[in-house]
Amino acid sequence: MPRMYSVSFTGVAVTAQQDFFELVAPGTISCELHSIYLAQSSDAGDAQDEQLQVAIKSGQTTSGSGGSAPTPIPIDFGDAASGATSEVNNTTKASAGTIVTLHSDAFNVRAGWAYRPTPEERIVIRGARRLTVELLTTPADSLTMSGTLYFREIG
Repeated sequence: MPRMYSVSFTGVAVTAQQDFFELVAPGTISCELHSIYLAQSSDAGDAQDEQLQVAIKSGQTTSGSGGSAPTPIPIDFGDAASGATSEVNNTTKASAGTIVTLHSDAFNVRAGWAYRPTPEERIVIRGARRLTVELLTTPADSLTMSGTLYFREIG
């Protein structure tokens, strides 16, 4: 049975464009993206309201930098460790290669962002391919953000 994993960050000061998430599939196993959640906890008033653009991209051959590298956590704690690698909050975005945008969107910072594709729309990355969830706009001020990405390994 396919194994589900999550990658998260909590309470990070976001002041610049970045890769919220970078996920690299193992060489012999595919990863299927199930959902992504982004939220902030610092701007609650109308005067602080802003829209941020995000995109899910793939095809980068150079990893980003400036963030951290959390270990994907199995949803079923009896499952084996994930073969995928992950990074979060890279302020230097992943680059080079033939980069494609798979999904583009925007969200209101007070509402947050939930990406929950139908089964037919789930993105699959194979054979050491890299996927990023990028912040495309610079926030007007520092945002205290948290997020979680859920994926499963298949194959």
